[in-house]
Amino acid sequence: MKAPKHSLRKIVSFLNNPDEEGGFWLPNIQRPFVWSEEQMCRLFDSILREYPISTLLIWKTKSEIRHRKFIDNYRPGVRLSNYYVPEDDKKKCLVLDGQQRLQTLFIGLCGSYEGRELYLDVLSGDVAAPDDVKYKFAFMEASGAKFPWIKFKDLVFSTKNSLVVTQMLVKSAGRKLAEDEELKVAEHVALVFKTFHTDDGISYQELDSIENADLYTEDDVVEIFIRANSGGTRLGKSDLLFSLLSASWDKADKQMEDLLDELNKHGFSFTRDFVLKTCLTLLNQGARYEVLKFRKAGVREKIEKEWPDISKAIRDVLDFVRGKTFIQCDKAMPTYLVLIPLVYARHHYPKAWKQAKNVDTYILRSSLAGAFGGQPDQLIDNLVAKMIELKGFDRKEMFGVIRSQGRSLELTEERFQEIGYGSDTIHLLFNLWYRDFNYTPSYENNLPQVDHVFPQSLLRKVKVRDPETGKTNITKYKKADRNQLANCMLLSKEENGAGGKGDTPPDEWFDDKDEDYLDMHLIPKNSKLWKLERFEDFIAEREELIRKKFADLLVKS
Repeated sequence: MKAPKHSLRKIVSFLNNPDEEGGFWLPNIQRPFVWSEEQMCRLFDSILREYPISTLLIWKTKSEIRHRKFIDNYRPGVRLSNYYVPEDDKKKCLVLDGQQRLQTLFIGLCGSYEGRELYLDVLSGDVAAPDDVKYKFAFMEASGAKFPWIKFKDLVFSTKNSLVVTQMLVKSAGRKLAEDEELKVAEHVALVFKTFHTDDGISYQELDSIENADLYTEDDVVEIFIRANSGGTRLGKSDLLFSLLSASWDKADKQMEDLLDELNKHGFSFTRDFVLKTCLTLLNQGARYEVLKFRKAGVREKIEKEWPDISKAIRDVLDFVRGKTFIQCDKAMPTYLVLIPLVYARHHYPKAWKQAKNVDTYILRSSLAGAFGGQPDQLIDNLVAKMIELKGFDRKEMFGVIRSQGRSLELTEERFQEIGYGSDTIHLLFNLWYRDFNYTPSYENNLPQVDHVFPQSLLRKVKVRDPETGKTNITKYKKADRNQLANCMLLSKEENGAGGKGDTPPDEWFDDKDEDYLDMHLIPKNSKLWKLERFEDFIAEREELIRKKFADLLVKS
């Protein structure tokens, strides 16, 4: 593996430039640029402080890989599809590790951030608390930038020597600089030249598939990329495989972006990983994703041809989830893989899908028990095989397949009791508990809300004696006590809104409620337990009621 070194100024000239070693580009593997202004400024501060900024990882190849340009004039929310370049079989260098650093350098030295360019306070240089920043950088409008703020790209790409540049800056200061200020300007100009002009500014490891095509195959590169990025946001392998598809995906790529925007506009986090795994499953290629499947004759073409129906099936299943359950956002969906068999049923057996029963129970119970955890590819394939046999979806048969794979649909009581206010799984459990709630009110802000039976404000007031001081000032009921499942209930927005329950004590709130209301919420009928001083007795009895209601869901620890 080669490890060339270049100056930072030189490496920036490689970006988007086919005349320099074929140019440096971003493969579609890479996720969007995510650094904030502060992070970008900190990188330039680190460079001037001569801190190491790590090695880049580059793949030199002639393969027709989908790739895009680095963004020069960056604005949040920019669509990556606007920066794609046509695939070709010419030499190119694809950045596998180092996107955030190179994109930051490109914006700061060749472009702008939201229309503002990068400036350096040429008189900075002292470590300033609380951020521990030494060299002050900022993205500024030219009209508001006055000395000592200097446009940084003018320094880096100046063709004059550092002495001349220093003299020019001193003359343009607009005032007579003190001797120590002139010295600081000179030191900083020299430092910029040193850090950005010297040839050992940055190194990169090079995977060369041009010199030896067999040394680094596409599968090798995918695996290397996964390992190189394992310390950051973990990428799904099908995200990576998508970047290896040919030019026939031009249209589908934009459609993929549009579909994800539509799926995620309600607070979900569907990924390309999910969609591509779903596509492979729908084409009966198996849920496991591999390069060879996408290279197989007809697979890409079939996905593109069936894309309207495939995307419609995915949207319909999500509409079902949002309409028939309390899963209204990402936090209540532990895994999206549980939906793939449903998309298969909707896509291949649309008539049977309309008549399917207990689909919500399948989603909720499988998710709550973590049945799709670990490596579920074989489970998905087996569920699909059962649906092909049945020509549709049957919840009982699906559960049988899940159990046959050694995956449980039950919870231990210990794990069950960990469910509480603020936990992801309480929404799933309440789906099973409150079957008669309307989960599709006219406005999303009117969705049911998880609330405390005994208000937190009341429980915090209960104090016990501090054995060290003798004062009664220690909160008796800690956060875990207040938020436990047995102290939670589901209320409509109307019940919990202005003029509703709020901080009303349970003995007042339940006083005028009928038995059906108490039964729905599993509230002990003994009204004496609704008193604050009987909180622990109330919890014990309500735990037993909850345990009985979900007896079929629980297994002994």
